Amino acid sequence: MDAVTSLAMAAGLSWASGIRLYAVLFVCGLLHATGIVTLPAALQVLADPAVLGVSGFLVLCEFLADKIPAFDTLWDAIHTFIRIPAGALLAVGALGPENAPAAIAAALLGGTLAGSSHLAKAGSRLVINASPEPVSNWTASLSEDALVPATVFIAFKYPLLVFALLIAFAALAVWLLPKLWRAIVAFAARIGSLLRARSP
Repeated sequence: MDAVTSLAMAAGLSWASGIRLYAVLFVCGLLHATGIVTLPAALQVLADPAVLGVSGFLVLCEFLADKIPAFDTLWDAIHTFIRIPAGALLAVGALGPENAPAAIAAALLGGTLAGSSHLAKAGSRLVINASPEPVSNWTASLSEDALVPATVFIAFKYPLLVFALLIAFAALAVWLLPKLWRAIVAFAARIGSLLRARSP
């Protein structure tokens, strides 16, 4: 596997893991098990039947959890401590852990990409959940369900397209994250004022 493909795989898998980690693990394992792609040696364990079974079960759990407004925010909060380190590990596995400097660089890249996509997802869903109707939540969730497998497939088959998509995401994040941050701060302030109003 050439360097561009490996880097695209590392970037694409890390970014997607910040949104739906278990789907990334399951889809990668399934693609390798069916012979559609060949994973790097460090990631081939994802195709083991036991790993596929567990990751598939967790995909189902996340699919259901992500459709419940408010509970999806709790799920995202917990997974802040899972998705970002996993994104770093996926990047190391994609680029190869043999070369220590490259492995450290891959971990930094993977953690950053997973963190940025996770924060964008979690922040936007928190804002969406402020709306009382569930349709916008389900629409966002189903969009993420489709986006992640597509990103994984593109990372393997069209590496240059992954870079273009990540550049577009970075531009969107620069524009969106400050707005999300202001909305989250306003939401927290509103919750705080409600709690103070109810306290004796």
